[in-house]
Amino acid sequence: KNEGEEKGPIESGAASSGRTSARESERASERQADAQGQRQQPVSRMPKNKGKGGKNRRRGKNEGEEKRELIFKEDGQEYAQVIRMLGNGRLEAMCFDGSKRLCHIRGKMRKKVWVAAGDIILVGLRDYQDAKADVILKYNPDEARNLKAYKEIPDTAKINEGAINDEDEGEEECAFTFDEI
Repeated sequence: KNEGEEKGPIESGAASSGRTSARESERASERQADAQGQRQQPVSRMPKNKGKGGKNRRRGKNEGEEKRELIFKEDGQEYAQVIRMLGNGRLEAMCFDGSKRLCHIRGKMRKKVWVAAGDIILVGLRDYQDAKADVILKYNPDEARNLKAYKEIPDTAKINEGAINDEDEGEEECAFTFDEI
């Protein structure tokens, strides 16, 4: 069919006067594409779900639980134990060289590796700030026991204890006694 011969069932005054609406021209181009076999399928807006569940289901799978090689400290790094979590990706840790440092959890670990009080971590020391460090790696309890066996961390380190007691946050003595009341 030629374009001149192909006319729709409605021939109104708008088509005869030379003005066509956008919808009519779109329909005409679709009919022409159909005639040539070049019509495209409509594009879907949302992708189809492939599998069962969403991100919460994938979050439950611990794919990083396989055995990994034990990583020892290098120059500019130190082992530490988490004293307490401060929020905003920061924590306070007692390094095994004897100093307490404010540590920042790096972005790669931030929402993937959960660090809690009492965990053994590897921190990267800063050249320009001795009181601050960056968390490089969190050791799981098996790896921490191996570090203790290799004498990398001292035997006094408590591995699976949760929160550790600090000297200045211990039980404070009361200024008065209760037996005189």
